Amino acid sequence: MSEAHTAGATAPITTDAPRRAPSWLTVTVAIAFGLFYAYDLWEAVGNLVGLNIAAGDLDTSLSGGGWAVLIIGVLIPLAVYGLAFWLGRRRAVGVQALMYITGLCLVAVLSLDVYVMFSLGNLIV
Repeated sequence: MSEAHTAGATAPITTDAPRRAPSWLTVTVAIAFGLFYAYDLWEAVGNLVGLNIAAGDLDTSLSGGGWAVLIIGVLIPLAVYGLAFWLGRRRAVGVQALMYITGLCLVAVLSLDVYVMFSLGNLIV
């Protein structure tokens, strides 16, 4: 073998690939932010149940559009958390946390927009 060929073979191989975070850390971040999303989900279910009870007390019921708006309000936190989890599953922990925070902001804005646009009083027939 030539001198140049053996010198190249002993050079260390370096990779610039980022190291993955430990799985316990990513699970901890997902669970911690999942609790915030669960709270938003709990609020949406509370709105659904509370308005249904309020409508019953008034001897009326929720309109079809009211049911749709309230069910969408329940589905928004689930969908956004699932999307943030799926998009962040192979990223660094800091990026995952930013995705979850951005998702929480999106859930707050969408929930507020849905309830303001349709006004909770208009959901009852």
